[in-house]
Amino acid sequence: MDDCPPAPESFDDPRITEQFCRHLEGSAGDLILLGVVHDHPASVARVERVLEAVDPDVLALELPSAALPLYRTYAAGGADESDSPRFGGEMSAAIRASPDVDVVGIDAPNWSFVRRLVTRLVADRVSPATARRVVSSLGGATREALACRVAATLTHATSMTVTRDDPIEYDCTHTDPPERQAAHERSHVATVQALLGGVDSDGTALAYRDETRERCMAERLADVRDEGDVVAVVGVDHLEALEFALTRRELEPSTE
Repeated sequence: MDDCPPAPESFDDPRITEQFCRHLEGSAGDLILLGVVHDHPASVARVERVLEAVDPDVLALELPSAALPLYRTYAAGGADESDSPRFGGEMSAAIRASPDVDVVGIDAPNWSFVRRLVTRLVADRVSPATARRVVSSLGGATREALACRVAATLTHATSMTVTRDDPIEYDCTHTDPPERQAAHERSHVATVQALLGGVDSDGTALAYRDETRERCMAERLADVRDEGDVVAVVGVDHLEALEFALTRRELEPSTE
């Protein structure tokens, strides 16, 4: 990623700021973390602009590996390749913007996630009720990943595009000026974070699941950095945790 901009300020674009874009230099390879809001026009544009400017060795997406074929199909769809894909939001846009790059899914469910999650539940001696909720959420995520795989298979085998969900609509569009897109996205993130900030999730099934997901994603990103420079597209709520985990790992290599 020799031509990689050293900081978000290198882009003359209000949608690419430190709030959503982090550049981590590493001994093995550089990593750009792009935080996104699913389907938001500013997030789609951010991913497209950054990937137009850099040439990573690996594109890492917050998707389970089983869902990648469906998003590849979304990325290939549409008559005009100059437009963003109709489905799949920023994830399919990232794939379309990097047609010759190795794409990996870094999200759960996978065996590393299951193993780490079970180990933590046992070590913390969680209540049976919390354990059941965690297992239930894991089952739902697994069914969703498999459904994505089936949808991709049907899309390849037929003339229709099988979608898993409809695009989210915001009070902001892809044709709005970058300044309006950026302002709307910041306002949306602030509102969601304010709502979630009042919820005590410590020790809950959701906290166990998300914290374990973030640890596994950080480990996967650390692994793929051995292959070269990486651009990772993840939910903005995971950005701080992943940056912290990866920075600490670079300074204090794991002894595992």
